[in-house]
Amino acid sequence: MKDKSFLVNHGVNIEKSLELFGDIETYNDTLHDFLADVPEKIKKIQAYKETSDMANYAILVHSLKSDARYFGFEQLAELAYQHELQSKANDMYYVTEHFPELLKATEEAIRIAQEYLGEKVSVPQTEEAPKEVKDMTILVVDDSNIVRNFIQKIFNDTYEVLVANDGKEALSIVQENLNNHKLVGMLLDLNMPNVDGFAVLDYFKENNLFLKIPVSIITGEGSKEMIERAFQYPIVDVLNKPFNERDVKRIVERTIVFRDLI
Repeated sequence: MKDKSFLVNHGVNIEKSLELFGDIETYNDTLHDFLADVPEKIKKIQAYKETSDMANYAILVHSLKSDARYFGFEQLAELAYQHELQSKANDMYYVTEHFPELLKATEEAIRIAQEYLGEKVSVPQTEEAPKEVKDMTILVVDDSNIVRNFIQKIFNDTYEVLVANDGKEALSIVQENLNNHKLVGMLLDLNMPNVDGFAVLDYFKENNLFLKIPVSIITGEGSKEMIERAFQYPIVDVLNKPFNERDVKRIVERTIVFRDLI
């Protein structure tokens, strides 16, 4: 195709790009390099996101921002810029919440470039296809809205995620779902107002629920005494804050597997 009007009609600032490249032939030739490089760059960006390596994440989204600006993909450039700012601020919650937008904008830029050049470039999948297990539910109990939303976002495409901001809400949800075999695990904070995590653990012990709904602890309280006290109950594991996406996925998998092994 290689019709400039196609780029303009799809929001590409081609005139600004030509100020850099000089002529359309150079733009076209260099666009091939963009298509060759960007899929691998996105895979690396995602890997840094999952390990909460915000330093390297910032470096690569800065590079993605620059590439997008060179070729006139201004929406992608702006999104990458925001990710650069937030990752430099070590805001992994923003990064996780808005990563799908960055991924979608990148894939759209690739699609436009491919159609413009009239060729198909193989684009590796940047994320594993979600395992559809919506018939399984996990309960996240934490007084931090940021933590609840962070975990809910991670599993949005795989599990149904129920949330509670204290032990009282958690026990109400558990009681409502005692006969619902979909509830397969709980992530429980210990230090919460009103009814804390230990009250929930006591309830589980008194009602013999640990085998039915396995529990793992997520806590910012890392004192030896509190962790030892938690392990006096038949919990699966303890995950200390701050944690990253990979840590959360790992502990949820262990918690659910524990139930399957019973």
